[in-house]
Amino acid sequence: MDDMSRFFLGLVFEIIIFLLLVAIGTVVYKKLMSSSNTLSNLGEILPEDEIHTLKQVFYLILMSLAFIDILYALISSEGLIYFVIFDIALSLFLAITLDKSSLKGKIILLLLVPFDSINFILFGSFLLSFIDIIHVLVFLYFIKFYYDKFRQYTESNGLSVTIVILFAIIFISFIVTQIVEGVYPLDSLVMVSNAFTSNGYAVLGTSMAGKMNALVLVWGGYILSGVGTATLTAAIMMKHFNHKFDEAEKSNKELKESIKNLEELIKNNETSGQKDD
Repeated sequence: MDDMSRFFLGLVFEIIIFLLLVAIGTVVYKKLMSSSNTLSNLGEILPEDEIHTLKQVFYLILMSLAFIDILYALISSEGLIYFVIFDIALSLFLAITLDKSSLKGKIILLLLVPFDSINFILFGSFLLSFIDIIHVLVFLYFIKFYYDKFRQYTESNGLSVTIVILFAIIFISFIVTQIVEGVYPLDSLVMVSNAFTSNGYAVLGTSMAGKMNALVLVWGGYILSGVGTATLTAAIMMKHFNHKFDEAEKSNKELKESIKNLEELIKNNETSGQKDD
């Protein structure tokens, strides 16, 4: 078997592995989304405005993750094993949530296969550079895809696009920090995140795993603090309006009783007048 045959057999093998992972992930994802105890029922625990904000942030985060994947694929060699895992995980998520019913969806699914990353996991080496170009192009497609989803969701629900300004500031700072500080993309992201959330400017963690953990903690805490504030505000407002509603209902009941008593009094007076006649 010549090298070209081995190459194409390897690609087929990697496609099969990826499609199997997508099939398993799709089953798990559908089960989670259909469960009554999942995040799909956020409406029962969060105010509506906070849910809208989280959905907007979700689309913007996916755009950012796709961009970071492209950045690492093109210019960075830091922590290859972590990037490979990240690339496979993000590709799987996009494939699992992709509408695969149309021909276009099936083609995009095949283009999403992270050949380089799977090859690195299996054989410890990367493939030809044109594979990277295909992967970059499909991630550029998803950046536009999720931007369109964000815009449609924002317009259809009459929401503000102020959050785009927030992400634009973070994104520009992310790029500038890389250039002026001469750091890797992940270090830049950690520095910008720490500065934005008032946790300082230094990179927290020396390993790539430690830095990623720091990012999860920083942004997880930031989002949860916003959720907590919104939930508390909503609870206070609900308590206030429930109290006002109870008072109004009580006044309405008293008014009905007064009207009923007045009607009985008038009826009694009319009856007495008839007897006197």
